[in-house]
Amino acid sequence: MRAALLLICILQSAICNSADWPQWRGPGGRGVSDEKDLPLEWSETKNIAWKTPIPGRGHSSPVIVGNRVFLTSDVEGDPVPGAKAVIHIRYGGEWQHPDSMGADRKHILKVFCLDAISGKILWERTAYEGPAYDNRHRKSTYASPTPATDGRAVYAYFGSEGLYAYDLEGKQLWKASLGQLKSRGLSVGASPILHENLIILQRDEDDGEGSAMVAVDKRTGQEVWRTSRRVQQSYGTPVLVRGGGRLELVAGGNEATIAYDPASGKELWKGEGVRSNAVPSPVAGTGLVYSGAGYPTKRLLAFRVGGAGELAWKYEKGTAYVVSPLVYGDYVYVTTDSGILTCLDAKTGEVKYDNGRIPVPAKFTASPVAAGGAILMTSEDGDTFVIQAGPEHVVLRTNSLDEAVFASPAVSGGRIFIRGASHLYAIRKN
Repeated sequence: MRAALLLICILQSAICNSADWPQWRGPGGRGVSDEKDLPLEWSETKNIAWKTPIPGRGHSSPVIVGNRVFLTSDVEGDPVPGAKAVIHIRYGGEWQHPDSMGADRKHILKVFCLDAISGKILWERTAYEGPAYDNRHRKSTYASPTPATDGRAVYAYFGSEGLYAYDLEGKQLWKASLGQLKSRGLSVGASPILHENLIILQRDEDDGEGSAMVAVDKRTGQEVWRTSRRVQQSYGTPVLVRGGGRLELVAGGNEATIAYDPASGKELWKGEGVRSNAVPSPVAGTGLVYSGAGYPTKRLLAFRVGGAGELAWKYEKGTAYVVSPLVYGDYVYVTTDSGILTCLDAKTGEVKYDNGRIPVPAKFTASPVAAGGAILMTSEDGDTFVIQAGPEHVVLRTNSLDEAVFASPAVSGGRIFIRGASHLYAIRKN
C-alpha cells in the first residue's frame, strides 16, 4: 500500500510522502489512508489536538503536505447593486433553479494555510473579491472545490472566479481565468488534480455545449490542452488510474463515462453514463474504475481500465446524491443519503450486505474515508460513524462534534482533519 501511494506522488511530480493528503480524497483520490494508529474515538472534549475558527463558508476539504494544511473559504458580503447571475436557458426559455442564490452579493474567496501541529493560521490570502458570475445552491458554497498541493505550491480553484497558485509561504505565483462557466446556478464541485506538470480540471456546464476537460501548466497557469465533451453539468472530480500499460483520466457524466490521456487530453474510451446527476466522484481499485450517481437514478457502474470502456458490472440501488463511493481492500462501499451502507465485492459486484444502518437518523454530504480497517462516515450533524471494514456491517462507535459538517475528512500525520461549518478540527490520540 505504501509503495502504491509513493508511486502516485511520483506520477504527480510531487514532493510528498505517503502521510500527505495532497488533493480531494487524498492520494489518488481514493479516500484511503495506510496509517495505522489513528484515533477512532473523539468528542469536543476528547482527542481534539486543536480547533481553529475559519472565517466564511466552504465545503472544500483540507489538504496537507508536511506540517502545512491548506483550505479555501468564501466570505459573503453585502448585495452589489446591479449584480445578478448569468441567464440560463432550459425547456425553451429562461430558467432558474428554485434553490439558486448568491450572485448578487460580494464574495471574498480566500486561501488559508495552517500549521498542522498547532492549528495556527500561518497566512491567509484573498484570491478574488467581487460578485460571482453564477449563482450557487443555497446549501453549497463558492469554495466547494478542494485545493491540490504538490509540496511546492498550492492550487486553489473557484470556477468562473479563477485558478490560483501560491507558494508555501503565501506568495501568489500566478492566477488564471479558464473562462466563465455556467453551472445551472448551483456552483461548481469538481476539484483540481495534478499530473506531472499539469493541473487538470473537469469543467462541465449547463446542457454540455461548453463542457470541457482542461489542463494548465502548473508552473505558469498557461493552458496546455482543452478537450470538448458533450456532457451536461457534472460535479465530480475525475480520477487517474493505471491499467493496460497506460494511465487513464476517467470522468463520470450523465450521458457518458469517458477516459482521457492525461498528457494530451485525447479521448481513450467512452462508456455508459450514469443517466442521472453526476455528482459523486469516480474511484478506482482492483483493476476497475467505479462511477455512480444517486438522483434521480441510482447506479454504480464498474468499468475495466486499459481497454475500450467495457462494463464489468453494474448495481442499481443504494447510492447517494452527493456522497462518492469508496474502494477499500476487496470491497466497494456505497451509501444512501441517509447512511444506509452497501458492501459489494469490488471485482464482481456481488452483494455482501445492503442494509447497513447507523444508530441515529442522519443525512450525508461528506464522502467516507478509510484507514486501519475502519470506514469513517461523517454526517451533516457532525457525527462520525466508525464502521468495521469487510463483508459484515458492524458500527464500532459514534463520535460527535458540535457543528455541522459537509466537507469530507482528510487524514495525515496521525491526525484526522474534519472541516465543520465554523472550525477546522485536528483529531489525534492524546
